[in-house]
Amino acid sequence: MLLKQRKPTKIAGAVVLITGAASGIGELMAVGSAERGAHAVVLWDIDPVGLERVAARVGVAGAEAYVQTVDVRDPEAVATAAAQVSAEYGRVDVLVNNAGVVSGKEVLALTEEDIARTFDVNVLSHYRTIREFLPGMMRRDEGLIVTVSSAAGLVGVPRMTDYCGSKYAAVGLTESLRVELRHSGSNVGTLLVCPYFIQTGMFEGVRSRVPSLLPSLEPEDVAERVLDSIESRRQRLIIPAFAQTILHIKGLPVSAVDALTGLFGVNSTMDNFVGRKEREHAGVG
Repeated sequence: MLLKQRKPTKIAGAVVLITGAASGIGELMAVGSAERGAHAVVLWDIDPVGLERVAARVGVAGAEAYVQTVDVRDPEAVATAAAQVSAEYGRVDVLVNNAGVVSGKEVLALTEEDIARTFDVNVLSHYRTIREFLPGMMRRDEGLIVTVSSAAGLVGVPRMTDYCGSKYAAVGLTESLRVELRHSGSNVGTLLVCPYFIQTGMFEGVRSRVPSLLPSLEPEDVAERVLDSIESRRQRLIIPAFAQTILHIKGLPVSAVDALTGLFGVNSTMDNFVGRKEREHAGVG
């Protein structure tokens, strides 16, 4: 049996929903979607001031901005907001699960609340949004679900046991969803995004030992790469290119994997982490 070829996803004319849209790459993807001709960009975040600022930018760029202050940790809030979006537009063509948080603590310093918050925002919220918008996509037999995970969802990093665990889970969710949709014959697509650290302030203090190979990424570049990937039918985006070597070295003995990640400074990237923890941020990496 021949595999079904998924149709390209056009941002022009689409209804795009982005979680964590009030700052970072969420903001940039929202504005970029408008610039590429989106009909409407639905903005979800817990920061109403940031949302209004981004909505103004989306409007200037030529798209409708639909603002909803939504805590993605709250299943009822997600369901209510999703119903309002469906009533307003009748569909969501591109769902971008982008909201994310990081604690940056060693495992014994993590509280129960830290762990629950990380997994609630970085993983469980994806299930909530997917369950709301995937049925409509499947009925129309078109649409795209974008998961903004992280390179930390491919390799373990000290002081990130909760973050890596959540991002590994997001990778597993997306890979399973991809094959589940293909197995059912659906034309709905998925895109997994795994960037290295992004310079949004969320990972303030993080340093790369080999910036020529593993540089901290410019948020504008990441946002553009994600939008390009949406429109090109790409299913996985790992950036920078060198980070893709993780997929190859994981088959080596554990001692060799640890030695190589240590050599390239992956194990020490969080040593000077400061971060910003006052709110839920879009600039995940």
